[in-house]
Amino acid sequence: MALVELLMPKMGESIMEATVLSWLKSEGDTIEQDESVLEVATDKVDTEVPSTHAGVLKEILAKDGEVIAVGKPIAIVSTDEEETIPSTPSSVESISAPAEEVIKATSAITSTDKPVLGRFYSPLVMNIAREEKIPMAELETVPGSGKEGRVTKKDILNYVQHRGQQPINIPVTAETPTNSAPTVSTPKKAAVSINAGDEIIEMDRMRKMIASRMVDSVRTSPHVTSFVEADVTNIVQWRNNNKDEFKKREGGSLTFTPIFIEAVAQAIKDFPMINISVDGDTIIKKKDINIGMAVALPTGNLIVPVIKNADQYNLVGLANKVNDIAFRARENKLTPDELAGGTFTVSNVGSFGNVMGTPIIMQPQVGILALGAIVKKPAVIETPTGDAIAIRHKMFLSHSYDHRVVDGSLGGMVVRRVADYLEKFDSDRSL
Repeated sequence: MALVELLMPKMGESIMEATVLSWLKSEGDTIEQDESVLEVATDKVDTEVPSTHAGVLKEILAKDGEVIAVGKPIAIVSTDEEETIPSTPSSVESISAPAEEVIKATSAITSTDKPVLGRFYSPLVMNIAREEKIPMAELETVPGSGKEGRVTKKDILNYVQHRGQQPINIPVTAETPTNSAPTVSTPKKAAVSINAGDEIIEMDRMRKMIASRMVDSVRTSPHVTSFVEADVTNIVQWRNNNKDEFKKREGGSLTFTPIFIEAVAQAIKDFPMINISVDGDTIIKKKDINIGMAVALPTGNLIVPVIKNADQYNLVGLANKVNDIAFRARENKLTPDELAGGTFTVSNVGSFGNVMGTPIIMQPQVGILALGAIVKKPAVIETPTGDAIAIRHKMFLSHSYDHRVVDGSLGGMVVRRVADYLEKFDSDRSL
């Protein structure tokens, strides 16, 4: 019999830690290899973590609410293997002791005697601090029960719960003089009146995260939006002629979304300076075209899975990819890596009956395209015998872009080029 450490797995190229939400198994339970044992949350998605070994869950090292770095142990599993996976001497004892300290430390709600300068804070903790309007000077006084004094989710929530019941000693430094006004004033929160019969609904974790990101994006990027109306009659007719064959052959629905994404990928190849990110005073030009696709969840929240290298798919491949990630997004079965690395985003506001929208940019991208509803309209068309009025299928494309690095000429040309590709769609194209 051997004791092996179950480690926090790597869940994406940019994800370095995760917060334990809940354990699906208890100490003493028998578990199978690849069986899900706990649920964790990153700053991108909630996901389940499978066990790397079969055996008995002997000890849980990471408690609910703790932030654990990738590669760190989260549990001890007793297996029937003859050889023990190499670990440090007395690893069980050395790891379980800090776990006991965490339980004791979370009961403390008083501020630290001195601010802890230079301490690392996870994205989850920073999001909660921003939501609760906790300045950095105050955050540095919050006691941390994590490794090296880190503030865990439980620490910050415990502090917020008891905040206001005790005086908060925020140190005064030369950077925050008491005899002068701050250079940047924080807008006052508007008073909210509550009347009889009003329902108070607590935001869930994802909604709080979305709210924080949207506010941060607007603060970061000066948004400008350009609009173009496109005639997509050829696309509507082609889809109507091919959707049954696609359903029979591929087993899924042929929607307009993959056609739109194909046109966006082609336009990005024509204008690669829309496929960039801003890092201080430098511009990072992305090699890959990774298109995010906004998906509405049953909860009403929004999630944006990413189609990596979207320009390398044919139309059928894009259609199958869109159907797959949209289904798994609604089932909460996406991996964190599938939500990372986007370089441009599309949002189909037309699916809600909206003719156009002005979407907010997904940082650190610089552009996002809203796809409006397809509507029948009378339009003037050119014929061999002259102009004529006909019923056409039209839609609005709304391109929001970061005006720090994308001027109106580029932003307008990109959305115009997408419309050109849609209008020139070959109605005789085969699947």
